[in-house]
Amino acid sequence: MRFLFLLVLLAGTGLGILYPWATTNFTGREIGVYRVYDRGGSFRPVEVALATADTPVRVLVDLTTLAPPVVTPARAILTVTASTRGETVLAQALNFHDTTPRERSPQLPDPVFRDDVGLIRDVSAGSYRFVVAQGDNDNVQIQRVDLILRSGAGEADQRAQPIGFSLMAVGFVGLVLSLRRGKGGRPENPNSQPPAPRWGRGGDSQS
Repeated sequence: MRFLFLLVLLAGTGLGILYPWATTNFTGREIGVYRVYDRGGSFRPVEVALATADTPVRVLVDLTTLAPPVVTPARAILTVTASTRGETVLAQALNFHDTTPRERSPQLPDPVFRDDVGLIRDVSAGSYRFVVAQGDNDNVQIQRVDLILRSGAGEADQRAQPIGFSLMAVGFVGLVLSLRRGKGGRPENPNSQPPAPRWGRGGDSQS
C-alpha cells in the first residue's frame, strides 16, 4: 500500500505542479527577451511586431532583485499592459507571491523571480506595445526586469491543478497512515509461546 500511495502522491505532484509550470514556461517558441528596466534608470516600453501565426502569445516577466522581495498579495510589485492600435489586449498586476527564485548564473547570483502575465489569445498582425511599470509595493530593491514573449504557447487544463492537489492530499495522507500502521504493531510477547524443550545435560528428562 505504501508504494501505491507514493505513486498517487507523485502523480498528483506531476499533474498539479509540474504540468502547469512546464506548460507556462516551455511550450511554444520564444519570440524574444526584452530588457525593460535596469537599476538607476526608468522603465522603457517595448514595441514588438507580432503575426497572426504567433497566436496565442504568452507574456512572462523576470524580476531580478538585490534581495528577496517582501511579498504582499494585496500589493503589486509590477504592472504590465499590452495594447495594439490603441486597444488594451492584456493588463495584469504582478506580486510574485507564488514564485520560486533562481540564479541566472554563478556570476550573477541575484535572485530572479518569474511571473506569468497571461495569454494574448487573439493576435492580429501588427505592432504591439508592452508597458511595464512599478506597482504600489515599492519596498522591493529591483535590479532589472525582463519581458519574455512566447508564440504558440500552450495553456494548462484548468481541471488539472485541482485534481492534482486532491491526489497529492490522498497520497500524502495514505502514505503517513501506512507508515504509522507499520510502526504501531505490538511486539510479540515472548511468554505467549511455551518454552522450547531443553535437551542434554541439565535438561529435563522424560521417562
